[in-house]
Amino acid sequence: MTQDDETKDKPAGTEDEGGTFLPPLDITSLLLPFYTQALLKMGLIEDPQGELGEENLDLAKRMIDLLELFQEKTKGNLEADEQKFLESILHQLKLHYMEKTKIISL
Repeated sequence: MTQDDETKDKPAGTEDEGGTFLPPLDITSLLLPFYTQALLKMGLIEDPQGELGEENLDLAKRMIDLLELFQEKTKGNLEADEQKFLESILHQLKLHYMEKTKIISL
């Protein structure tokens, strides 16, 4: 068994031998970094050091666009719960983005 095979067999959300967190081996592990970066670039969450980063709405929009591209390219290939998760985070991000850019007022 290779080290990669051993990593795949570990339960999601566990730590490896060195104490490093291993994210779940599923679609959410691919999507959450884009979601988190978009929230960070819209100034809605703090960075890991506990500070609000500089707003960059262009970069936030790019993260949304990448998630939409992922949605387009995986259409018909996601499980129902994966599709619902992707639709949900895209909906949230789009609402926050439109509010930040004054397209809508919530």
